[in-house]
Amino acid sequence: MAKTTRQDPGGRRAAAKATARPASKTGSKPASKSAARSTGKRAGTARPAARGTAALDKYRRMRDFGATPEPGGAAARTRAAPRKRAAALSFVIQKHAARRLHYDFRLELGGTLKSWAVPKGPSLDPADKRMAVHVEDHPMDYASFEGVIPAGHYGAGTVIVWDRGTWVPVGDPEAGYRSGKLKFELRGEKLHGHWTLVRMHGSRQKEQDAWLLIKERDEAAVPASQFDVVEALPDSVLGGTQRKPSAKRAGKAPAPEAVPPDTGSAIKALKPPRGAPRAALPLALAPQLATLVEKPPPDSDAWRYEIKFDGYRLLARIDGKDVRLLTRQGHDWTSKLRALARDVGALGLGEGWLDGEIVVLGKHGETDFQALQNAFDTSRVEGIQYFAFDLPYFAGHDLRKVPLAERRALLRRIFERNTSPRLQFSEDFEASAGDMLDAACRMKLEGVIGKRADSGYVSARSNTWIKLKCTLRQEFVVTGFTDPKGSRTGIGSLLLGVHDTGGRLRYAGNVGTGFDARTLDDLRARLDDLRADSAPFETVPAGVRGHWVKPKLVAEVSFGSWTREGRVRHAVFHGLRTDKPAGAVSVERPAAPAGKGRAAARRPTAVGGKVSISHAGRVIDTDSGLTKGDLVHYYERAAPLMLPHLRGRPIAMVRAPSGVAGQQFFQRHSDTLRVDGLNVLDRDLWPGHPALLEIVSAEALVAAAQLNVVEFHTWNASKRSIDRPNRIIFDLDPGEGVPWAHMQEAATLMKALLDELGLASFLKTSGGRGLHVVVPVTPRAGWDALKDFAHDVVLHVAATLPQRFVAKSGARNRVGRIFIDYLRNSMGATTVAAFSARARPGLGVSIPVSWEELDTLTGAAQWTVANVGPRLDALEADDPWADYAGTRQAITRAAARLARVR
Repeated sequence: MAKTTRQDPGGRRAAAKATARPASKTGSKPASKSAARSTGKRAGTARPAARGTAALDKYRRMRDFGATPEPGGAAARTRAAPRKRAAALSFVIQKHAARRLHYDFRLELGGTLKSWAVPKGPSLDPADKRMAVHVEDHPMDYASFEGVIPAGHYGAGTVIVWDRGTWVPVGDPEAGYRSGKLKFELRGEKLHGHWTLVRMHGSRQKEQDAWLLIKERDEAAVPASQFDVVEALPDSVLGGTQRKPSAKRAGKAPAPEAVPPDTGSAIKALKPPRGAPRAALPLALAPQLATLVEKPPPDSDAWRYEIKFDGYRLLARIDGKDVRLLTRQGHDWTSKLRALARDVGALGLGEGWLDGEIVVLGKHGETDFQALQNAFDTSRVEGIQYFAFDLPYFAGHDLRKVPLAERRALLRRIFERNTSPRLQFSEDFEASAGDMLDAACRMKLEGVIGKRADSGYVSARSNTWIKLKCTLRQEFVVTGFTDPKGSRTGIGSLLLGVHDTGGRLRYAGNVGTGFDARTLDDLRARLDDLRADSAPFETVPAGVRGHWVKPKLVAEVSFGSWTREGRVRHAVFHGLRTDKPAGAVSVERPAAPAGKGRAAARRPTAVGGKVSISHAGRVIDTDSGLTKGDLVHYYERAAPLMLPHLRGRPIAMVRAPSGVAGQQFFQRHSDTLRVDGLNVLDRDLWPGHPALLEIVSAEALVAAAQLNVVEFHTWNASKRSIDRPNRIIFDLDPGEGVPWAHMQEAATLMKALLDELGLASFLKTSGGRGLHVVVPVTPRAGWDALKDFAHDVVLHVAATLPQRFVAKSGARNRVGRIFIDYLRNSMGATTVAAFSARARPGLGVSIPVSWEELDTLTGAAQWTVANVGPRLDALEADDPWADYAGTRQAITRAAARLARVR
């Protein structure tokens, strides 16, 4: 087995023996508090706590603790307390939406939290060297702080705990800190692996104490083009995002500007809709995003349409006199838009969240994105208007599960008494989508937004909100530029790129119109600062010439169509966007809108009209906004790929009549389920049990989904040889606290061992939390022999690497380790089938992958019902399991080889 282990960078196995403190529960004392009190020696790091107290002098001088909710820092003990063993060192990363959004990176050392401000946040890509400005030490109890630092005070803005955990220094951390080079391993809820903090030199260091935060190359490293951790995981790791500063302190916070006397007595009399639960005001909120569709849904009372604004998305958080204006990415723009913040406060909401868009209107009432950008560039923001269209929170109640129509009715009443020209209610229209889109296009608007009147509010992209555009328009990564010709200055054109489904940046053409003279010169200055020696593409198309730049800027471009080569035609530049990172830019592909609601005259159908879908518009997953119709149509699309994994095998099904958050039940027999194409097998297959079931057609698969089946599971044997299984499943099931990188390593180790045993294996995601390693075998051995062999494999792996694997089930046994579930190889046991959705929030999908793709995977639920379409297209052309059906192998020789190495 020794041959199968990967290189262990930085002494990982030795580091794994360090004691880790369990994460604190929401509302409990911070996990690091005991470490703040103790002063025993640990690996050369411990010093008297009094030194930590002195180190906090600057922190305390900079704050007024009568006004800010930040902790003052408990007095440190001056004498070391006896300790039986060394405690792990804690770390925390706080997302700080101050004047500029940044991430505060803090490491426990010497009784305080050594702190660095990282403007762009950490990156899992070793190629990204993120600047980290060293700032004052913070007290240990700051590690659990979440709250709003009031305007006018140092660091004013919203703070959430973005990540936390323990860190393991490499070498003497005190010496490394003094010399300006700290190397360490992070064991957080989001960040893992080895990192380096190194002090910069030169002019930047003279201006400020600047360091670089660098991810080292190990199994936890991921290219930024494939996964941007700050973009993908924006939220707090604490339930504390629901907490508020104490009333005593919050009441002393001054407003950003003087707010007029409260005129909201009528608003205070408004009652939240029925069904809205009481909830504390969240500190952060990610907006709901609309899905691009090719054509509108059938005309129905289920949809309402609004103008698609050409501006910036903006959410407003109102907590008494404190008003925060936050962009889609969490940037705090309150200081940029003080008058607008004042007017939002004057609405008199008291407490709530507004969702809307800021725009600048043109001469004919159209929204002008370029004018909006110019307003910020010239600090002339008085003409910016805020169109509010949703109300996710109001008066101590969470409205996100309340139907849109009721949320907007309440929002309309709030705006009835508004007198500010800067604030507008975004009207909706009951006209047909076609009429609305025609009118929008005649007015030279971007398009329209459709929203289901009965839908809730989800902090994700959802097809209950759709967008219809007059022309093709989306974001592109700026990859280079050409020189100007003739009398033109600045640049000739921008060279554009988009990321493909594999995360690789590819060339997408160029744009040379839509610029004015001022924009051309401004772009040239920005681009010169980003010059690069080579193109950011893996392959540069023949004939493409220009000056290459680092792929950092994002341009909004409209265009007539795509060419066969994937390039834009008749492109027009509209401006640079700062509300979307370059790593998230890909081709925006149209999807299907949410299904019709109860008001539809006819039910939608699937499989050529053979299956009628009832309640297609009913949301079955509130996290994603996916509906029953979405699930049914997914299975219709996936049927050609999924049926080979179902046919001939007994199945079991998970049904969820009330959605994934409601009661679920497991069904393996026919009972009351009557579906054409759902084959009832011979009772003699499994004596003493009711008849088993088999899916034999797309119609049966889709009809079962119509009857609220979400998951499909299969036996490890076919109906032809039910007593002799024809595959082995090793289910890699992570315990609490296991990082994804360890899952990838575990799968690699399993493959290496199986290779040594002479067994070919195949890989798929589970769609939930784990990975499945599948070994096809010739059906010769019985169930007991197969299960015993699988058990021996698991025992060998767990004995070889006990710090990573455990062979005994149970949540307590596998905290921080991976249980390899061999019990799925028993007679009657089942495993979720390839291409099955999972009855869990997000509706992840179990997808076959090649072993070469393992390092690129970002999670077991990387593909969901919402985003799996392109993956299905790719699998039809290139099946990573193409050799599965033809694999012939038995366990006899493998068992003998295993016995020799154990």
